Amino acid sequence: MGAIRLEAVEKWFGDLQVIKGVDLDIADGEFVIFVGPSGCGKSTLLRMISGLEEASRGKILIDGEDVTARPPSGRGLSMVFQSYALYPHMSVRENVGFPLKTAGMAKADIEKKVAEAADILKLSDYLDRRPKALSGGQRQRVAIGRAIVREPKGFLFDEPLSNLDAALRVEMRLEIARLHNRLGTTMIYVTHDQVEAMTLADKIVVLQTGRIEQEGSPRELYERPDNLFVAQFIGSPKMNTLPISVSGAEFVLVSDSNIKGRGKYPHAESIRKARTLGIRPEHIEVSSTDNEQANCEGTVEVVEYLGADTFLYVVVEGLETVMVRTPGTMVHRPGDRVGLKFLTDHLHFFDTDGKAIREYP
Repeated sequence: MGAIRLEAVEKWFGDLQVIKGVDLDIADGEFVIFVGPSGCGKSTLLRMISGLEEASRGKILIDGEDVTARPPSGRGLSMVFQSYALYPHMSVRENVGFPLKTAGMAKADIEKKVAEAADILKLSDYLDRRPKALSGGQRQRVAIGRAIVREPKGFLFDEPLSNLDAALRVEMRLEIARLHNRLGTTMIYVTHDQVEAMTLADKIVVLQTGRIEQEGSPRELYERPDNLFVAQFIGSPKMNTLPISVSGAEFVLVSDSNIKGRGKYPHAESIRKARTLGIRPEHIEVSSTDNEQANCEGTVEVVEYLGADTFLYVVVEGLETVMVRTPGTMVHRPGDRVGLKFLTDHLHFFDTDGKAIREYP
């Protein structure tokens, strides 16, 4: 069992409060990812769960037991760090089995557990090599293997893939997903990488300045963000946000009191307090400038062709640059004038404080 609960957890460094009353429930077997900008407290929170940092206030419970005052060794968790932290003079076999050796386990039992972990992580052919003879991805698998053999209640990952190149990150992301599916053990994972968070997590926890902004499934956070911060942090490329006012049955794009575009909205009365419109790049259609259904028009400034997709950076006079995701088969060039039509069913509205307006269907 590996259910973890945080109750009003705080962390102070002198007069500086870095974790500000966090409440969080992590179910047994759940894969939870902490994301947020640098300095938001995600790694500190992970270290508090592991016991490497003391909680200044609040409680940390594992399977219903208060472990707030327990040392790391008494919590039944295993941590995988950003650095591999392998012993260079030991073989893979010795590195993976080292925690069991220090715990006094019999040699035969150690060999059995090391072999099982190596089979899971595809390391069986490398057991007699030393770390310097391994690739970055293989070293990270050794570090994970060292955690697996302890059969912990939960795994804690602190940005484990950030030292790998792009191709290895994709490979290891798949390996970690398979590992979770196979073991079914609780995993808490810290990353700044949007793709890792969206593809791996059962639940994403978005942090900012030591507080939880929103928690939920990747789909929930992507489709129904609670506020502007989450709306722009989750998703790559990020959501476009534009200043608006609401008049009658339509919203009006405004800048310096000048109208830059407009659009009808069937629930205009419910969004009368909206001051910002959010629209994701894939929910904008490119049209000609004489299309009456276009909400605004602008000039293509930059074109990024990525094969299946092409990203257009469109400058709308007086507003921020709008990013549009189009099929890779569409051809546009810098300097083209285009109309932009926002898909009504995918509009997001936020009030003056940046909170999502959800009264509409």
